[in-house]
Amino acid sequence: MKFHHLLRPGDWMVLAAGGVTVASLALAFWFGAPGQRLVIKRGGHLFLETSLNHPRTIDVPGPLGTTRVEIEDKRARVLSDPGPRQLCVHQGWLSRAGQAAICLPNQVSVEIAGRVKSYDSLNY
Repeated sequence: MKFHHLLRPGDWMVLAAGGVTVASLALAFWFGAPGQRLVIKRGGHLFLETSLNHPRTIDVPGPLGTTRVEIEDKRARVLSDPGPRQLCVHQGWLSRAGQAAICLPNQVSVEIAGRVKSYDSLNY
């Protein structure tokens, strides 16, 4: 069945305005703000908080060995980890506020922080 003949010109305007609103909100909240700082925790305690502006490699000691974190082009990633499944390495580059990679077996977490604390379903 075709329902487009039931819609009046005002209905089309409301649908268009709703579509634009949904698209703009999705872009604003989906992509998030760029990150400003890198926060590295070891065993649940702060190990290092540093800027994303300067390229460097950071070695973080953990119970299984050393986790290597790389900062480059205002983004960060876990370069290597002694954990068996390498899930935090597979996270890839992190660049947006709120993104994180957690190397659970080695008790190391890497998080990108921004100007404003972002919330998700885990910490809301």
